[in-house]
Amino acid sequence: MKSKYIKYLLATGLITLATYSSCNKDVLNIDAPLVTEGAFFNTAAEFKTAVVGTYAGLSDYYGTSSGGNANVQVFFLPGDDLTVSNNDFELFSGISTSNGRLSSLFGRSYVTISRANKVLTKLSTVRDGILTTAEKNNMQGEMLFVRGFVHYMLWNIFGTAPILNKEITSLNEPGLSSTTGTQLLDQAIADFTAAAPLLPPSWPTTDVGRITANSAYGMLGKTLVFKGSITKVVSDFTAAIAAFDKIAGAELVPFGDNFDYLKENNKESIFEFQAGLHRKAEGEGNPWLANDETDIGSAGFYTTMFQGGCADYMGGGRYYATEKLKTALAPEDPRRALTLSEDGTRIQKYLFSNKTEGGCDALSYNNYRILRYADVLLLKAEAIVKSGGSPAAAIGLINQVRSRARAITGSAFPADLNAAETNTTTIKQWIRDERFVELAAEGQRWFDIKRWQQEGEITLDNAFFSSRNATQIDFKAPKNLYFPIPTSETTRNPNITPNPNY
Repeated sequence: MKSKYIKYLLATGLITLATYSSCNKDVLNIDAPLVTEGAFFNTAAEFKTAVVGTYAGLSDYYGTSSGGNANVQVFFLPGDDLTVSNNDFELFSGISTSNGRLSSLFGRSYVTISRANKVLTKLSTVRDGILTTAEKNNMQGEMLFVRGFVHYMLWNIFGTAPILNKEITSLNEPGLSSTTGTQLLDQAIADFTAAAPLLPPSWPTTDVGRITANSAYGMLGKTLVFKGSITKVVSDFTAAIAAFDKIAGAELVPFGDNFDYLKENNKESIFEFQAGLHRKAEGEGNPWLANDETDIGSAGFYTTMFQGGCADYMGGGRYYATEKLKTALAPEDPRRALTLSEDGTRIQKYLFSNKTEGGCDALSYNNYRILRYADVLLLKAEAIVKSGGSPAAAIGLINQVRSRARAITGSAFPADLNAAETNTTTIKQWIRDERFVELAAEGQRWFDIKRWQQEGEITLDNAFFSSRNATQIDFKAPKNLYFPIPTSETTRNPNITPNPNY
């Protein structure tokens, strides 16, 4: 599925980025596209290729390039579940406005958004007979979802960034301004809401892994829970519950299946990044990867970050479990053996059944699971408690996850929690504890703990992160709850507001 047009999509993305960045025309010095816009978007196959190019932008979050970039450390390392040898994103003190990974994530996010906006524009004017109504609706839903997802990521990483919800067609348009509060989340909520009814419940096996209605409802509910954590508005939580209730056909599968490359896109998987198989012979594997004709693998960090072999590769070396995670995953918990090595140190999620290719930059064939049903159940339990709903209903959802954990070995641990408990403080702590062990080393923890800090549910300070192997941790709230806006962006566009204290 590598396409000449993907290069064109990159060009349009850079044009959009330059426009919002106060018309920096130097960035337009790129090779002319091999296929012009006027000669494209004339067949269903060409539209599908453009959609593939937009999906490929997710590689900038979850992939590793041939140059060794691994942007995942931006949201994997700041949590309290993983540790590495004194990385900036673990120490906090070394993070600056010139950080290359932050610059990459910020800029590339808008390339992906611009791709989605380009396709949405073309879909709105497509000639009759090129696409069926279903094809057009599905593609619109996919592009709205991707655009919403990127705005969701921008909020979680930076807190503020411009909203780009239309194609920019003129270099005379002024630079876009930064957002405030939860505006980025509001844009994501609007996009997920619009996407859900346009998307199919499932796809044929030839297109497995494409975004579904469940993906949109799942991310809509998750984003609403995150917004509610900040606003403390009950209606955000009740709306999240309503979105989760529209998920159809999803179910918990055996825990280990969620990290097995042979069991990807299963019934627990609500949304996952399709990885690695573009290296196979033409026509084989999953086509939903290949960013700008580069050799980007998916979750190369599964092997280089968790398995190691090249200690300093991608600026981080091997990721280990923190003492806090090793303690939380009790020896009796069947999930422990599928999460940690026998000595409790190394992470082996995604590794025990994986397939790789390459050496230090080994690419993984194993998909990154962005949202799975266990995450949804625990988020729904949280929304129920925080909206004043039934404590028993919330505890029942937590117990579903714990029951599935017991089923790994048929053990009696972890036992069900007391369904008669009514103390909401206790129940919320149960939810936080369960999210920690269930979703450990899956890139969810940092986003969770910083929203709970903002909500006043926990206190983040150096003591909170003290179980890491790292030294000289210098976490400061609220400064470090969001990372600095890159100087490369604030220099180009004076309408972008830097995050304070950096």
